[in-house]
Amino acid sequence: MKRFLIFPCILSLVIGLLVGILLPIDLSGSDAPPAVNKTPNTLTPPPGVSQPAASSSASSSASTDIQELDPEDNFPLLGSACAVCRCLQQQDWTTLAAYVHPERGVTFTPYSTVAPENDLNFTADQIKNLAQDQTVYTWGFIDGRGDPIQMTVSQYFDRYVCDRDYTQVPEIGVDRIMTGGNALENLAEVYEGCRFVDFSFPSADPVNDGLDWTSLKLVFQPEKEHWYLVGVVHGEWTI
Repeated sequence: MKRFLIFPCILSLVIGLLVGILLPIDLSGSDAPPAVNKTPNTLTPPPGVSQPAASSSASSSASTDIQELDPEDNFPLLGSACAVCRCLQQQDWTTLAAYVHPERGVTFTPYSTVAPENDLNFTADQIKNLAQDQTVYTWGFIDGRGDPIQMTVSQYFDRYVCDRDYTQVPEIGVDRIMTGGNALENLAEVYEGCRFVDFSFPSADPVNDGLDWTSLKLVFQPEKEHWYLVGVVHGEWTI
């Protein structure tokens, strides 16, 4: 009786092994690990600076995704202003040139009152090559004295752009003059249709009762998807 039982068991085992070899069953099901995304990471360009296209096909497909900026949106404006402020502090001319308006250029004003007939204007290409520029320019006139401001680019930046570290200011105003004196604040009238960010040091020493304030106002013109730099206005207390 036992012999008859052993033979069917052996036969079933052999048939099961043959079926397993010829017809393997996929047990992975829905628990299989997901595929790994090997797309390389991309870096987001600074606000206001476009990212160069990798290829013509890529640029054509990406162009439809580019949206024009909202001129009333403060966030990208502040992003561009802070980036430009760092470029000025570090004298990173190449990056700064990317923010300069390609047609209007950027105008430098040594005191709060913008004087288009006296203030110097530089194109983006000129900004890019400022490190090699040893020319002595007349940037305007010393407030209260009338003497011409005759300086090289390096000298002017040390005195009227980077006289303080404006990346560390305690107050920042958007379209608002944070600190002022007796000088005419005509920035909004001269740069009609533009917006500005005021980086302000109200006072360096409380003993001076605010008479040592300084500021740096960066003026931007909105155009398509960019905020372009068109003005750098330095301000300080004067008699």
